[in-house]
Amino acid sequence: QVQLVESGGGLVQAGGSLRLSCAASGRTFSSYAMGWFRQAPGKEREFVAGISRGGGNTAHADSVKGRFTISRDNAKNTVGLQMNSLKPEDTAVYYCAASRGGGMALARYDYWGQGTQVTVSS
Repeated sequence: QVQLVESGGGLVQAGGSLRLSCAASGRTFSSYAMGWFRQAPGKEREFVAGISRGGGNTAHADSVKGRFTISRDNAKNTVGLQMNSLKPEDTAVYYCAASRGGGMALARYDYWGQGTQVTVSS
């Protein structure tokens, strides 16, 4: 069982930066690949970024590539998402998720946080 709590969301102007953080409970954090997803109003939840158990492999959606960076600290049981050059279309609720297998598909993720709102004004 893994419990996830996101933080760091807020309101920012276009071009600005935010850093999201996700704190995980439990002693098995390093056993899970981690991902960030987002869901905008009226849209489906979508993959943003993922990172392997050890942190050596990452993947980012094309829409955020070059602007967002996922990272993790297994000693602190945390995963972060650095978001730079934010655009109004990045506005969404951002969710942290844990997966035994990893990947981009929502169905592969077993545990989810409650989400944190990111709003980018133009």
